[in-house]
Amino acid sequence: MQFLDKTKIRIVSGRGGNGMVAWRREKYVDKGGPAGGDGGKGGDVYLIADENMSTLMDFKYKSVFKAESGENGGIKNCHGKWAKDLYIKVPVGTVVRDVKTGNVIADLVEHEQKVLVAKGGRGGRGNARFATAQKRAPQFCEPGEPPIERELILELKLIADVGLLGMPNAGKSTLISRISSAKPKIADYPFTTLIPNLGVVHKPSGDGFVVADIPGLIEGASEGVGLGHDFLRHVERCRFLVHVIDTTAENPLDNYEKINKELEKHSEKLAKLYQIVALNKIDAIDEQRKQQLYNEFKQKSEDVFLISAVTGENIDSLKYFMGQKVDEIEKPVSDVVVAEDLGAINNDDSAYEITKAAKDTYIIVGGKISRLAQVTDERNPDQVIRFQNILTGMGVFEKLKAMGVKDGDTIIVDHLEFAYYSDEFYG
Repeated sequence: MQFLDKTKIRIVSGRGGNGMVAWRREKYVDKGGPAGGDGGKGGDVYLIADENMSTLMDFKYKSVFKAESGENGGIKNCHGKWAKDLYIKVPVGTVVRDVKTGNVIADLVEHEQKVLVAKGGRGGRGNARFATAQKRAPQFCEPGEPPIERELILELKLIADVGLLGMPNAGKSTLISRISSAKPKIADYPFTTLIPNLGVVHKPSGDGFVVADIPGLIEGASEGVGLGHDFLRHVERCRFLVHVIDTTAENPLDNYEKINKELEKHSEKLAKLYQIVALNKIDAIDEQRKQQLYNEFKQKSEDVFLISAVTGENIDSLKYFMGQKVDEIEKPVSDVVVAEDLGAINNDDSAYEITKAAKDTYIIVGGKISRLAQVTDERNPDQVIRFQNILTGMGVFEKLKAMGVKDGDTIIVDHLEFAYYSDEFYG
């Protein structure tokens, strides 16, 4: 299976349905009155964490997600149907970032934890909603609210209890295959592991803990050298680390120091995580060398194990000790700062643009203005007057004056076209 731990997606919530202008016309009903129903609400978009996913690979083939729109209102006060909400599954451990602001808007660390990332548009009101004692026959309705469209960055940080790290070819993959049911690729050359591998280690009590095998680190990894830098984020959530050392290397202690320096460069928090040192490949060195390395590393770490992942020597002791430490050490508290996400609910599209298309013609384009125009019948004086009143309230005519509009000039909004006349023209 391929692995993808960072991707960008575009989401669009559902548009609200338009209200309806309708009238009640029934036999034996003396006074019918307005009977236009409201439009249905558009679908919300949620991200929901799923523990059955371990990669963002699904988003490589689909990166645009759109919720359904609400239905338009109907006659006889029938309201439009609300659209279904859209739930997008992501792996547990996914950090969600807004592309526009750069803010982190969610950190999904638990199974079925969900977050609203785009609220659907509200349905527009039908003309029945505008009936009053003074105005018993309103000839207008409201358009539905627009959808929210935004781009998000999804970044996966694997949720594991223990992280295995070490130089390339130190034996991490062989070790995780020994202590769990994970089946990583194993070979006698560096960088065999190209993606993080997860394995579940079962304890005698019956429960288990998760171990992550991270691709080998080399000097300069924190600056992007090698493969490990891309995956260091996956050990940030671990309770502790198991530092696997190749005892057949020329200078094992130097390798240990180099990797710890890379951890420190990546993050202070990662450098402070508790470490167990596993001196691997002891089947390939003599007893004197074993004792020498054990004594050297005991000065660096309190817990040092001499193991052979190939033969299985001392693997059970290490595995049991890891289980004890999992019980003792609490999961680190997430340090991801989640910002208030106004982008999920803010679908105000009151901005507009006026363009002078010719000497005496002005074209107005804008989300809210265009939506109002779409539910305005130019043959209905009441609807046209209400539309012009809304334009006045939005400051459109003031802006037209500033642009030099003259009496008799043509104003075009969507399918509507009318002549402009100032109050002074009528005296």
